[in-house]
This record gives sequence, C-alpha cells and structure tokens, in this order.
Amino acid sequence: MGVQTDWRALHGDALANRRVLVTGGCGFIGSHLVETLVALGARVTVFDDLSAGRVENLPKSDRVELIRGSVLEMPAIDLAMRGCDIVFHCAARVSVPQSVTDPKSYHDINGTGTVNVLEVARSTGVQRIIYSASSSAYGDAPDLPKVETMAERPKSPYAAAKLVGEQYVRAYAACYAIDAISLRYFNIFGPRQNPHSAYSGVIAAFSKTILAGESPRITGDGSASRDFTFVHNVVHANLLAATRAERLNGEVVNIAAGQRRTILELADAMLTQFDRPELRPVFAPARPGDVAHSLASLEKARALIGYRPIVGFEEGLAATCEWYRDALAEG
Repeated sequence: MGVQTDWRALHGDALANRRVLVTGGCGFIGSHLVETLVALGARVTVFDDLSAGRVENLPKSDRVELIRGSVLEMPAIDLAMRGCDIVFHCAARVSVPQSVTDPKSYHDINGTGTVNVLEVARSTGVQRIIYSASSSAYGDAPDLPKVETMAERPKSPYAAAKLVGEQYVRAYAACYAIDAISLRYFNIFGPRQNPHSAYSGVIAAFSKTILAGESPRITGDGSASRDFTFVHNVVHANLLAATRAERLNGEVVNIAAGQRRTILELADAMLTQFDRPELRPVFAPARPGDVAHSLASLEKARALIGYRPIVGFEEGLAATCEWYRDALAEG
C-alpha cells in the first residue's frame, strides 16, 4: 500500500543519532519528514502549535519528542532547539486565499516567525537550517520553466511573506556561522494533506469532493498548469540538503517534479483513479492571487544538492488517492 521508498538505500546512516528539529512537524510535509528521519535513526524534536498539524501524524517512537509552541514564542523555540544541529523549518501558514483575507497573520508567522527561528538557531549553535520556501515567489512571470535567477513577483501576501523568509535565510547565512538553504516547493501533494479545510490543496479538495459523489470544482477554465510534486520528493530534497558536505550559503533551489499538468488533466486523472468518470468537472471564477502556470527548472537543485525526483506523478497520485479513499471512509 502506498509508495515504498527505500530511504536507507538513498541516505544510508548520514543522519543516524543526529539531533534535529522539525518545526511544523505535525503537519503534512513535516510529518513525512519526521517519519523518514526516525526511520534513518535520527533523534527528532518536533515543534508545532497544532493549529493545522495533528499529533496523530507523528510516528510512535521514543526517538520523537513533541514540544508545543508557536514560532512567535522565542523562549519556546529555544527550548525545542537546544542540542539540535540541524533545523528543518516547515512551520508556516500555507493558504493563498486565506492570506488575501488575513495578510498580517501571514507576515507574522511566515516572515517574523522565520526570523525568530533563525535568531534562536544563531544563538544555540545550529549548523544548518533547511527552509521550506514556495514557488509562489515567481508570481505570474510568463517564462517557463521557472529558474532561480528570475525576478521574484509575489502576487499574494502568502507569497510575499514566504519570500521575506528566503531573504532572511540568505542574510543569516551571509552574516553568521550558520549555514542554510531555501527549497522552493512546487505544488506538493500526498497522504495526510488535510481535505477538510476550506483552503485545502487542489488534490485534497478534489479527493473529498469526488469521494462524496460530487463533481470536482475548478476555479478558472482548467487550463492553468502546475508542477505537481509528490511529498517523498520533498523529503528527499530536505535530507540531501541536510547532509551536503559543502556550504550552501543561503541559496535558493527549486524542488519539483519538472513536469506540469493542467488542472483539467488532474481532475480527469483523479476521476479515473476513483472510478467516477461520470462526475464531470464544474467551473467557477478564478481566485485573486492565483498564477496561471508553474513549471520548475531543476538544474540548480541537481548541481547544488544532487536532487532528482524519486517518485513520479502517476505513482504518487495513485498512492494519494488510495490514502484519501481510506481516510475519508473512516470519517
């Protein structure tokens, strides 16, 4: 069941008995990272305010310690970070439309919160921070694929706040002994992505709708395209960045599949996966802040950290739909 990735074959013992911190470790991406770190023998502290993440997402292991707190609380961050030499900073608010409604909270968590994590890391002697950045930094620039040298054009408060985090990551790596890297994620999907939020990712939202016997709702005409990336690829990139011997100097790299599909193609593929071809998509007006097309160049990621995707779209989508079928059946 699901995608079986041989993490030990990919990463060996490089993280065995290392003390690491995962902020947002109860969330979608963070919990997959925690699960893999434990499988590789690391000792993991999870720092999460549980506003979106779930304790149930964590593996049951004596190698995992959960500390509840917010990235706006520096004493709590300090407590969680003590003794850790690697920090995976995944904690964030992640909805583009919600950020349009509530921009200040997005700056507070994604911008100021990242500065707080960096500042505590500087004072506690952390060796490297891996920051979960966002491809939304590119905005609606028409050129494809997106290359890291392109000018940033954030179109939403979410994108702007995540970009602020990138800039601080680069600045701290330039000014202090700490090393860091920003990984710009492109449309991550997989098991544990919350289907019940009003701001769910499109694959999570489509799964809930189709399994309820309703037609998937597409904003816009369905021609928008995305570089959909299975979550194991993101975990792999984080581990590569954590164990790279060379300094990474706060650089920014794209993490994606390197292929794109339209939202309409996605809907058709999911209707096939769930065996509901009669539920034809319905359409609604496009949302403010959304971009038309997204596709990543992976050349810099290959050169800097040796990243290549390890799970393709079709395999990842099949595993994800299987997980939603089971999870939503359980209520």
